[in-house]
Amino acid sequence: MKKVLLILGIAFSTILNAQNYLHKVLVLNEGYFDYQTNQIIDPVTVGSYDPSTQIYSVVSTLNGMRFGSDLIIDGNFYYIAADSKIYKMDLNTHQEIASVSCVGVRNLGIYQNKLIATRGEYLTTFDSYLHIYDANTLSLIQAIDTISGPKWASQNIVIDGSIAYIAINNGYEWGNEKGLIGKLNLDNLSYGNEVDLGPDGKNPDNLMKSGDFLYTVNNKDWSNASVSKVALNGSSNTTVNLQSAATGCGTSALRDDKLVYQISMETTLNEFDINLMNLSGPISGHSINYYELAQEPVSGQLYTSETDFFSFGKIHIFDDNNTELSNFNVGISPGTIVFDVRPSVGLTEQENSLSIYPNPTNENLYLSGFSSEKTKILDLSGKEVLSTFEKTVNVSNLKNGAYLLENNGKCYKFIKN
Repeated sequence: MKKVLLILGIAFSTILNAQNYLHKVLVLNEGYFDYQTNQIIDPVTVGSYDPSTQIYSVVSTLNGMRFGSDLIIDGNFYYIAADSKIYKMDLNTHQEIASVSCVGVRNLGIYQNKLIATRGEYLTTFDSYLHIYDANTLSLIQAIDTISGPKWASQNIVIDGSIAYIAINNGYEWGNEKGLIGKLNLDNLSYGNEVDLGPDGKNPDNLMKSGDFLYTVNNKDWSNASVSKVALNGSSNTTVNLQSAATGCGTSALRDDKLVYQISMETTLNEFDINLMNLSGPISGHSINYYELAQEPVSGQLYTSETDFFSFGKIHIFDDNNTELSNFNVGISPGTIVFDVRPSVGLTEQENSLSIYPNPTNENLYLSGFSSEKTKILDLSGKEVLSTFEKTVNVSNLKNGAYLLENNGKCYKFIKN
């Protein structure tokens, strides 16, 4: 089940104002597994997209996995849920740090040193649908059994403070779908106080948080869909049916204060007002059946994916006005899009009397207004790639892309093309 050309000027403006920038975009490509022949035709891969250079490359291949279902970033690492294993990867080198067997793993969440994993598998019953691992070593801390924990297949995780909210859908047992949100106290690992979404809130396929509320998009019995809104303090629980949905909801995501979603097999992208809890209409500019939707948190751009599930995958990027800015090819079934957002290395940006030219450049940068101190050239991760005491800097050997130039605590941005 599905879960739900960066413009450099916009990115740099965000660096100045928010002190964050989009470093890379990670895409989890689920690959292609032929269930009739029981063969992996195309493996699960992780791809990395650099918005400054607009280059996409495969950085990791998970051999032997039938599919991948989730990817989350935490600090200098990221974690992947793939079929029967959980992987811990280095965010910068993409090398595997650790892995652990977890059959039926679906979604992941992290809190301090605890990695939470939900489980579910078609025609398979587990004695635990909720595992907690040590995030450093991936050793199992606790498998919460079906007596004290979720009794059915679980999926999305939202963490708010020390509470993990778990979407319980039993979506692999057709005709017996559930609509529950469980609560896991991450300090003492106690589970309880499930919220029942009611008969119209069955089969939550996506779980999201905005403000003081949780929202679920529910596939019900696959013949219709609905949206539920649950107050974190337990004061209210509302479900609204999406009358236009005939075959369940295909993919969904929060986009600012709206929920955007698409019905399976359709090409219309819809918008739902989560405050008023009603449909605010279709969104112009979209005519593709999407597999995944995700809003990039720095610029607010919308990333969408499309695939035919066996031969190709592509990512499309849209601005606030739903104008397509760019697209790039990825692997088959790009089902999770995650944004590697980083601080702008703590440098003070000052543009008053300082100037560098030409910008962009493919060879020399000429400095004006900088001191006689050493000048450093940094990539956008903060790594020093060049230094000089000269007022003319030859950058011809640098890779194309965006860089920061630092001199005497002052910083300027430039593009090498």
